[in-house]
Amino acid sequence: MSVMNFIRNSPMKLPSRVLNLRNSSFFGFRHWFHHPFPCEQKLFCKTNAFLPNFSYNSQFHAYPSRFLPFRRVINNTKKPNWSTSLDLSQSGSVSRPYVSTDVRVASRVRDLSTSVETRVKDQNLDKFYLQNGINVNPFVVERIEKDENVLGGEVPVAEDVNNVKNIGEALEGRKSGIKVESDIEKEAWNLLRGAVVTYCGSPVGTVAANDPGDKQPLNYDQVFIRDFVPSALAFLLKGEGEIVKNFLLHTLQLQSWEKTVDCYSPGQGLMPASFKVRTVPLDGNKFEEVLDPDFGESAIGRVAPVDSGLWWIILLRAYGKITGDCTLQERVDVQTGIKLILNLCLADGFDMFPSLLVTDGSCMIDRRMGIHGHPLEIQALFYAALRSSLEMLTANESSKNLIRAINNRLSALSFHIREYYWVDMKKINEIYRYKTEEYSMDATNKFNIYPEQIPSWLMDWIPEEGGYLIGNLQPAHMDFRFFTLGNLWSIVSSLGTPKQNEAILNLVEAKWGDIVGHMPLKILYPAVENEEWRIITGSDPKNTPWSYHNGGSWPTLLWQFTLACIKMRRLELAEKAVALAEKRLSIDHWPEYYDTRNGKFIGKQSRLYQTWSIAGFLTSKMMLENPETASLLFWDEDYNLLEICVCGLSKSGRKKCSRGAARSQILI
Repeated sequence: MSVMNFIRNSPMKLPSRVLNLRNSSFFGFRHWFHHPFPCEQKLFCKTNAFLPNFSYNSQFHAYPSRFLPFRRVINNTKKPNWSTSLDLSQSGSVSRPYVSTDVRVASRVRDLSTSVETRVKDQNLDKFYLQNGINVNPFVVERIEKDENVLGGEVPVAEDVNNVKNIGEALEGRKSGIKVESDIEKEAWNLLRGAVVTYCGSPVGTVAANDPGDKQPLNYDQVFIRDFVPSALAFLLKGEGEIVKNFLLHTLQLQSWEKTVDCYSPGQGLMPASFKVRTVPLDGNKFEEVLDPDFGESAIGRVAPVDSGLWWIILLRAYGKITGDCTLQERVDVQTGIKLILNLCLADGFDMFPSLLVTDGSCMIDRRMGIHGHPLEIQALFYAALRSSLEMLTANESSKNLIRAINNRLSALSFHIREYYWVDMKKINEIYRYKTEEYSMDATNKFNIYPEQIPSWLMDWIPEEGGYLIGNLQPAHMDFRFFTLGNLWSIVSSLGTPKQNEAILNLVEAKWGDIVGHMPLKILYPAVENEEWRIITGSDPKNTPWSYHNGGSWPTLLWQFTLACIKMRRLELAEKAVALAEKRLSIDHWPEYYDTRNGKFIGKQSRLYQTWSIAGFLTSKMMLENPETASLLFWDEDYNLLEICVCGLSKSGRKKCSRGAARSQILI
């Protein structure tokens, strides 16, 4: 099949016009702009002209570090048509998506370079890949397969504007190594693009769910920071970085900059859980768009989202790694945003542990599920955010104390989690024989855990060759439930040791029916039932046993499982899980979660066309197709961190380091 014919028949359309702003210097503004009304938690966008059809695939060369007010007038009788199509035959008035030929090289160059000069993306669209002597336009190619044969046997028919492509053309694409999207992938991409939210003509995120049959969306029509992460990765892996950059900058603007005035104000540096683009009427039949954030004051339970800032930092690093563009993270306002989040997390308190102390419902499990204290999910994301920050922070006089604090916390946190959260057959037998009420610096049972706390289900469930990190640890309390997200991110971030990481995947494989079942993956195992359910959840009717957060199966966890498997070179497990999901997700209309012990039924209150279920599937598929790019998203073991110990800085003989006894475990 001719490449030029493919381009000519492509369904993508470029807009004939581009956004024309009265103040053309708006997009070139690079300096800090402090909002004149700091007490307002809303951002306004105004303009004086109708907006034309706008494609969110278009790329701006620069972006404001802060919103500058400009007015937007919308005729009440005519709504703007947001076009998401591209036409390659149109003029080049909009810069086209950048496709890096080797993002790993770009990332490595940045890591080794000491230069601070601005890096500019290569906009040369004449760049071609060379595969078997055939020039292939990167606009058309999603991925060049190393193997000439396409896995999966049957090759789907390629789609064009008239839908007249035939099997012969698809087979020709197979010979040339061009990856052809399956029908379910095409459907998923259409749904994901349909969930995009625009603000002032620019894409800024995706709604949580886009179910046309949902008459009461509650807050599912908002853009959530944690929910957008798989969508962002899907767009980045597709070569479409504009929406991610916009999201990062707009959410940064929503960050609470003012110090706490009273107990109802969010802490300085707190990121919102979500935001919504609202249209507010003005005089003269005009409207203005407003970004309205939710810091938890409207959430069920009124809990501040601890994980939002952590996810934001992780996504910021991913943007730089995949695009090779590190200018965003080097901006002064972005550096300041990172520091504010870290200062909030690293603030001194009464806690004796390096892990973060949080309330119930402060992460993905945002309802009462007995995770208050030091839940593994928060600790794993905290560790990943600290490692991300260490890579991105500019080292200078103003940041040296923060960088030192990050290094110390990383070292202490990794030791704490590896030593005290880990359980396998050997460790459980050790806990079973614990002595209690020990009072000394050399106590074995440091948290005074009573052996009777070991649940009966665990004794028979734990496999011989596997293990995992428990869900929570507090004085006299160990939560032995298996929390999937926390364990997966412990692998991805190298919070666990290489041996522990391998054992976690061994456990998933051994207990496949319990953790994966008919739909990957359980958010936790096992569910709390009967009297325990009434005490822990407060008789929550949504978190009944094996439903929602209480043992429900969440397809969005698939991309995190895939990433962990790629890191540990267990691609067969990820491929098996993706195949399971692919059989049902489209047929079931992309549910938010599944119910029952083995994930057989769609959740009783599950939203359909859930965006992070769609994006999680797409991201998993693309990572499996290109593990080399996926490897940019995880961290390897940093052995230098193991040598950092604040105990060695003390001249007092009172402090006695307990790491010597655990050295063999940590270095494995």
